[in-house]
Amino acid sequence: MAVTAAMVKELREKTGAGMMDCKKALTEVDGDMEKAIDLLREKGIAKAAKKADRVAAEGLTVVKAEGNKAVIVEVNSETDFVAKNENFQKLVQELAEHVLTQTPASVEEAMGQPFKGEGQTVQEYINASIAKIGEKISLRRFELVEKTDADVFGEYLHMGGRIGVLSVVGDSTDADLAKDISMHVAAINPTYVSRDEVSQEEVNREREVLKQQALNEGKPENIVEKMVEGRLSKYFEQVCLLDQPFVKDGDQKVGKYVQNKNASVKSFIRYEVGEGMEKREDNFAEEVMSQVKK
Repeated sequence: MAVTAAMVKELREKTGAGMMDCKKALTEVDGDMEKAIDLLREKGIAKAAKKADRVAAEGLTVVKAEGNKAVIVEVNSETDFVAKNENFQKLVQELAEHVLTQTPASVEEAMGQPFKGEGQTVQEYINASIAKIGEKISLRRFELVEKTDADVFGEYLHMGGRIGVLSVVGDSTDADLAKDISMHVAAINPTYVSRDEVSQEEVNREREVLKQQALNEGKPENIVEKMVEGRLSKYFEQVCLLDQPFVKDGDQKVGKYVQNKNASVKSFIRYEVGEGMEKREDNFAEEVMSQVKK
């Protein structure tokens, strides 16, 4: 029996499975809709699709490096309980390894790539894991980073991967220094490496806000400008890594600490599981700082 587009559409609506999965299933059972539904359920694909409307805001981040390439990945699950599951943790490691070696440009591209030569795509492998583990799982995001031979990667995972940081420290081979920088980023969560990265538009907007604050406080106009510059320095301290007091030595700014090591910070990426998604509030920054100061 010929499989039509209308049949594929109907099966998709009934199961939520992908178009190609529906077409394959219908072809395999000669167009029998009920058998196709059963087949998708048996493969775990329909079960996975039914969970697609759930919020997967728990999970893990992981950092992997090999030579001059590294990747930071976030994989989500629905519950923290599953995030501690050995099969889930293995899946996270496998997905990170795939991204590092196959270098997809996006999550969408990664999902369609063949996985480990097992005759299935990344998406199909994740669907099979969903069927086994019983929760919605999603590869949320990743970022690939490259360095030179003169740089060193800094890798840090907090609470086994609830927060992950990947940094690049230049002019150095000091892995401990790079890890310390990543640990600081995990705890303090800066937005930029240095003031140079803050756009002039953002600086001007902040300066105007601070000026109005000072005027509203009734400060004389002749000292407002000086006050604004002082407060702007505090703003840079909040958002710029190099301006922040170092978590392991509060008497030194990060920039000075790194400079004393004859190194520089080139970049950092910080992932916190579920950030920007619906989830319970946890103060990870305080937890990280309590640990790094021990």
